[in-house]
Amino acid sequence: MENKMFCYQCQETAGCKGCTQVGVCGKKPEVAAMQDLLIYVTKGLSAVTTRLRAEGKKVSAEVNHLITLNLFVTITNANFDREAIISRIKDTLAAKTEALAVLTDRENLPEAALWNDTEDGFDAKAAKVGILATENEDIRSLRELITYGLKGLAAYQKHANVLGYENEAIDAFAQSALAKLLDDSLTGDDLTALTLETGKWGVDGMALLDKANTETYGNPELTQVDLGVRQNPGILISGHDLKDLEMLLEQTQGTGVDVYTHGEMLPAHYYPKFKKYENFAGNYGNAWWKQKEEFEAFNGPILMTTNCVVPPKASYQDRLFTTGATGVPGCQHIALQADGTKDFTPVIDLAKKCAAPTELEQGKIVGGFAHEQVFAVADKVVEAVKSGAIKKFVVMAGCDGRMKSRDYYTEFAKALPQDTVILTAGCAKYKYIKMDLGDIGGIPRVLDAGQCNDSYSLALIALKLKEVFGLEDVNELPIAYNIAWYEQKAVIVLLALLHLGVKNIHLGPTLPAFLSPNVAKVLVENFGIGGITTVEEDIKKMIQ
Repeated sequence: MENKMFCYQCQETAGCKGCTQVGVCGKKPEVAAMQDLLIYVTKGLSAVTTRLRAEGKKVSAEVNHLITLNLFVTITNANFDREAIISRIKDTLAAKTEALAVLTDRENLPEAALWNDTEDGFDAKAAKVGILATENEDIRSLRELITYGLKGLAAYQKHANVLGYENEAIDAFAQSALAKLLDDSLTGDDLTALTLETGKWGVDGMALLDKANTETYGNPELTQVDLGVRQNPGILISGHDLKDLEMLLEQTQGTGVDVYTHGEMLPAHYYPKFKKYENFAGNYGNAWWKQKEEFEAFNGPILMTTNCVVPPKASYQDRLFTTGATGVPGCQHIALQADGTKDFTPVIDLAKKCAAPTELEQGKIVGGFAHEQVFAVADKVVEAVKSGAIKKFVVMAGCDGRMKSRDYYTEFAKALPQDTVILTAGCAKYKYIKMDLGDIGGIPRVLDAGQCNDSYSLALIALKLKEVFGLEDVNELPIAYNIAWYEQKAVIVLLALLHLGVKNIHLGPTLPAFLSPNVAKVLVENFGIGGITTVEEDIKKMIQ
């Protein structure tokens, strides 16, 4: 049967309304359909696990991890492999069958908790359970806002789980929230409350990952990262998963192969534990959307550990490997083995046969300003604020993207007064981090905390400044928020900031298409959420 799609979960969705033919990301209708069905059956399984918990029964870590990974697989630019997604649907249905077998009370379970593939097939079912199945525009908007927040939360949970860190309370909340999204009796007010509760758990999820990363690899520290290349063949690792990077670095020792980071993996260089690897070369390239040209020039294999993959050109498809939540048809997938390790031998063997990377640029990036590094120089920062040397901090965290309108963020950074400091995290930094914006009394004017999840560090820094200055409200701080968003991890960061009480956040380059006019109105009136205009007008509005 013909597959029709509707997807509007990312900032670049067609016409800022929704992709209906093929995704701007490259996602095909038949893949979008299976992602919709995977979300549906995951909600069904979550309804069963939530009922099991209500009966006082245990939900296994394996089932929790299955649900977490299912959500992660459907994030923008993660998985384009229909067969891989179908495999996950089957695994989820099998897990649901097992869970139902030990459930005592099956009364009034939602249809998604009982459906299986023997009834009317995957494609037919997918056509009935997509986003537009919710007819009321405002209920649909709130349901999707929560779903996308949960997807972002799942991504961060997955990275923490891989490092052996668990928080079953987060799993229980996420699954109960997914189950509530099947409940047609919930009102707009109910779903608004659930949206804000999702933000609360978003803070907890980012705190869990921060703890996992820093206890495993040390607190990020001030670091200069090389942008040039060496003469050895190399492997380029992209995405966010630090455990994958650690395993790759261990397996490349003594092989004559260097390892370079790309995109969101850049902040790995800031962690002390990774500095012991002599073959950990530097960062290659820029944000995710430039990868077709940059991966071509790299010459060696590329390992995609999480979302941010763009369907590859044929010229380097045989050099692109996926792992974890990612999948691309025609590219080799490195699976997790029973003992929890991954064998990157195929990647390393290919690298040995390839030429060294073609140099794109030279120079260095300075970063590592996560919470502990900033706290270490807090006295200096506070004194600069008190003396007037620093008049304002501007949070410019978030995502980069291919739209020309995102050049706004480069121009905004350039136009900021010399007494302002940019706090950043995520790949939005690539719009300005390679420019020389100078420093204020030795404090760089761009402080990079790390990956998108390290927006948690920026929240901690804000709360610390509030405490130091003896303020009652975080919004009394000299901090403006001009955040670029692209996908669902940015959604959970936004909801987390709202939970922490942060107001007057500007989102761009466009407001999310999934916000109905009424839902957008609530966010504007209660939290001061706004869009962007011109650099000149926004400087006046936010800074002066």
